[in-house]
Amino acid sequence: MPIQLNVNQSKQKLSPPKRYAVFLLNDHYTPMDFVVEILMDIFHMPHDKAEKTMLQIHHEGKGLCGVYTRDIAETKQQQVLWLADDAGHPLMCSIQETSV
Repeated sequence: MPIQLNVNQSKQKLSPPKRYAVFLLNDHYTPMDFVVEILMDIFHMPHDKAEKTMLQIHHEGKGLCGVYTRDIAETKQQQVLWLADDAGHPLMCSIQETSV
């Protein structure tokens, strides 16, 4: 016996996924060049934007690296933490839910 669905029952209202901002935090120990490399390699920033973001992190205490879905934001956060740890730097990365 075939299954019959009411057209109204099969339509679900889908909302877009929540977005998460990824930030790098200033620590006074991680070299600026390393931060620029992280911004270019993990967040795919061009060199000039990576330098501007690095200076924002240095002067303001944190800088926005990008806004992503949760799984991508968490993956990028882990990549930053692993690379920093491997290089012996205390660089910290945080994510925060955003409405953007």
